[in-house]
Amino acid sequence: MLNVALFGAPGAGKGTQSKLLIEKYNLVYVATGDLLRQEIAEGSDLGLEAKDIIEKGGLAPDDIIVQIIEKRISTDPSARGILFDGFPRTVVQAYILEGLLLRMNSTLSCMLALEVPREELIRRMLDRAQVSGRSDDNLDVIKVRLEEYENKTKPVAQFYLEKDKFYPIDGTGDVNDIFERVTQAIDQSLKKEWMNVVLLGPPGSGKGTQGKTLAEKHNLIYISTGSLLRREIMQDTEVGRKAAPFMERGEIVPDEIAIRLIEREIKMHPNANGFIFKGFPRTIVQAYILDGLLRRLNSSVNLTIELKVPTLECFKRLAARGKMETSRTYDRDPALIVHRLEEYETKTTLVKTYYKNQGKYQKVDGIGSRDDVSRRLYETVDQMFRTIR
Repeated sequence: MLNVALFGAPGAGKGTQSKLLIEKYNLVYVATGDLLRQEIAEGSDLGLEAKDIIEKGGLAPDDIIVQIIEKRISTDPSARGILFDGFPRTVVQAYILEGLLLRMNSTLSCMLALEVPREELIRRMLDRAQVSGRSDDNLDVIKVRLEEYENKTKPVAQFYLEKDKFYPIDGTGDVNDIFERVTQAIDQSLKKEWMNVVLLGPPGSGKGTQGKTLAEKHNLIYISTGSLLRREIMQDTEVGRKAAPFMERGEIVPDEIAIRLIEREIKMHPNANGFIFKGFPRTIVQAYILDGLLRRLNSSVNLTIELKVPTLECFKRLAARGKMETSRTYDRDPALIVHRLEEYETKTTLVKTYYKNQGKYQKVDGIGSRDDVSRRLYETVDQMFRTIR
């Protein structure tokens, strides 16, 4: 998801730029000021509670803000992200936003700050008062609102500056010129984000071959838990000795073993653009684990692709692979092959549903030449990249 917070003093032009951003990126628009005024106009309990504070130029209580934001976010599940206008206005609200997005398995992509001189801000709002007739656009209230901004909202800039997500933007000049600066900042912020792909598919579907080529094409790091485990076994490490019995039976190794290896592999590539995860997650528990692991690194899974190959075809491929000199133990026994295929179907179903519910699941036909399958995968991932970036 592309989640953007548009920052700036009253009169900085957030509303104008928001309209352009919503259209370009298909975002849910969350303008706390507008939502509060709507609640007041409707005479709701939330509106009546906030009315006196708003009319005096103060900030509505955080518990009211959170309730109206949650109400708005739930109205458009098809949107590609959220645009926050007027939120967060305090450091406390910045932490609240972190929690709100965490519940959605997402995070804030960037904080964009429209910077406009104070004299220009006052002029704009007085001009606006002639048209809109808003009660909070008179000189006394304007000064209170600007003071509120200076005292309470500016520290938010430091909050996101420390997270390397704060982008100051010149908010003066032609509207289209400002918008170009805004979109350039968004593009710059997205380049910093990891692109993480989970590659699913039954044993023998070609995940290893396709995962490596996909990683190479998009300059991502390929992480195969099976390969990592086999390396540990070959080097006779403590982890390898614990994993060996499970690998020989073609079973899923204990989660604590896989976690250690994946976390170590990620830390070895601090400058990576993202990762291709093959062989993990294979269970719903592992899906939660991967989310938690990536969340600690301020990232998440962007896309899950399942290579669709019929079970009989997978069996044939694995049986053929079992006759090669480089074959694995579990590819030489037909009973183990069947066991692994059955285990994939029973345990990975929930994983697929998990990512489907998040709008992050795609399936790709895994039948055909290596190049044909690669082309389909490239098209799917490229579409995802275009959507996010």
